Amino acid sequence: MPIVQLENVSQAQKERLFHIDFRLRFLGDISRADLASRFGVKAAAATRDLSLYKELAPGNLEYDTKGKIYTSSRQFRPLFDSSCTQVLAALCQGLGDDFVGTHSALIAAEAPTQLNFPQLDILATVSRAIHQKRALQLQYRSLSSGLTKREIVPFALIDNGLRWHVRAYDRQKKRFSDFVINRITLPKLLAAQALPPHETKEADIQWNRIVEMHLVPHPKLKHPETVEHEYGMQNGILKIQVRAAVAGYVLRRWNVDCSEGHGLIGAEFHLWLSNQQTLYGVENLVLAPGFNKDAETQVGVE
Repeated sequence: MPIVQLENVSQAQKERLFHIDFRLRFLGDISRADLASRFGVKAAAATRDLSLYKELAPGNLEYDTKGKIYTSSRQFRPLFDSSCTQVLAALCQGLGDDFVGTHSALIAAEAPTQLNFPQLDILATVSRAIHQKRALQLQYRSLSSGLTKREIVPFALIDNGLRWHVRAYDRQKKRFSDFVINRITLPKLLAAQALPPHETKEADIQWNRIVEMHLVPHPKLKHPETVEHEYGMQNGILKIQVRAAVAGYVLRRWNVDCSEGHGLIGAEFHLWLSNQQTLYGVENLVLAPGFNKDAETQVGVE
């Protein structure tokens, strides 16, 4: 990283250079219009920023004359360091992608330890594929099949509270599945081409189906009003709408008892799902605590 040259650049321009670097790494492209829109600069200033970036990292970008856009090269090496939390926040919330400097908490704070942050180089290739609507060729390690070669068409990232997945169409098994990012190795973007309709997000029934879950204080609680207050329940019910594709993750993360007779025992069960019928047809119910697993065909994470 050419620190000496960057020391002579203003903080405002560093933020724009960081934005260029970020988009090239994780989205695969950047245009003058992107800079102008994000930072409110004129086209001439955006051109100067891109020229300076090319000077600092000459092998990182190429100009697509047909699309009139800069793209990341195969020799791309990030000019700036990024923390994984910063990257994920920017990708999923549109925040933080223009920050350059040292992270510092404003007040004392703690969060549960994350055991397996995604590897950023793998995540970069996956996020490019999502942004550019392209298929990926990769090797994948699953608990059921071990190491296999796959072709997938990714379209969304999913945080299940424990690990990060990518939702994608699996060309090998001809279905939509979730793939743990840290089980992916050697991802390679396939040539850009129009995707068949059955491989796109619009064809994923589980992704597009919204289920409404009614969560209530667990009947075994001595003081259910405590939970009602904690979760801001209305008339003793918390109604949440989630995609069917992530319903199992939500129920497991919040330890929601999904058994018909609220029979699960344990201090962790503060909530009970009162409208269990809403889950019929949801594919990842193997993750839902106490759900009658004989009632549905279960499809888990690849």
